[in-house]
Amino acid sequence: MSRLKQLLNPNAADDGSPFVIAEMSGNHNGSLDHALAIVDAAAEAGADAVKLQTYTADTMTLDIAEGEFVINDPKSLWKGRNLYDLYREAHTPWDWHAPIMARAKEKGILCFSSPFDETAVDLLESLGAPCYKIASFECIDLPLIRRVAATKKPMIISTGMATIAEIAEAVETAREGGAPHVVVLKCTSNYPAPPEHSHLLTIPHMAQLFGCEVGLSDHTMGIGVPVAACALGATVIEKHMTLDREDGGVDSAFSAEPAEMAALVTEATRARQALGAIRYGPTEVERNARRRRRSLYIGQDLEAGDELTPQNLRRVRPGHGLEPKHYDVLLGRRVSKAVKAGTPMSWDLLG
Repeated sequence: MSRLKQLLNPNAADDGSPFVIAEMSGNHNGSLDHALAIVDAAAEAGADAVKLQTYTADTMTLDIAEGEFVINDPKSLWKGRNLYDLYREAHTPWDWHAPIMARAKEKGILCFSSPFDETAVDLLESLGAPCYKIASFECIDLPLIRRVAATKKPMIISTGMATIAEIAEAVETAREGGAPHVVVLKCTSNYPAPPEHSHLLTIPHMAQLFGCEVGLSDHTMGIGVPVAACALGATVIEKHMTLDREDGGVDSAFSAEPAEMAALVTEATRARQALGAIRYGPTEVERNARRRRRSLYIGQDLEAGDELTPQNLRRVRPGHGLEPKHYDVLLGRRVSKAVKAGTPMSWDLLG
């Protein structure tokens, strides 16, 4: 079970399930009612938390509509948009945070956020945020990480684009600053991200390298990648969520719809539960199944002194007779007494 999940919800069932976060981002489409509906859908899907992003256009960038302040990547969902206008459209108004968090509490799930500057942390602290997420693009903002760490609350750090050295700096800064628990998320900062660029084998390496809980911030389509991540040790999964991709939110194109989020919760839990431990031999649930293995049975009525042959010594189910590995040794031996067909073979039948 996710350690973060235990810390944030001590009453959670210890069922091995990961901590699943539904990222709202800008998929509220500028409507508080829409945002609240996403909270409802996330709770219905079984997510553990819904996550916001706390910023304004002014805390993110400069109000300039030329040069490097305009997105010119031809493959970007936001090609041609200037950063200031994009952030102004996508941001979650700060006066929405309280009603969204209240709705989450009412629905029995957590609500927290990614702050993008110190004023955002101040707001979230005033609202009692249970933990914090550092976005991939802010992984190198060590002053912000120090401010968040000073809250003494668990911190999740996403690592899209980050080198080992940059991740190490972020984790060290968080720990030295007072964060009681740090989770590092593997992330590919592309929207949507191609599955082949996920490199999930990094997840167990990250856990060993940084000595912390690991997870995945996923931007791929579907749920296959996060489920695979859970099989490799991820205990925290973050996935963007929308009510309907046709709604056209800024992140809707790569976001999970409610049915997909519900499937993710179910299948990610199964993946985590399936890990178990290194084990050979029958498990508790297999013990009765051993009786249905093949074993050696007398296949014809025999009289005392009859020879065992391929016709009367059969390797069949169920498994109450001698194991089939004794078959060759028994052929040609003679029974010491009359034996009915259907008798499990045993050594005491021999003369």
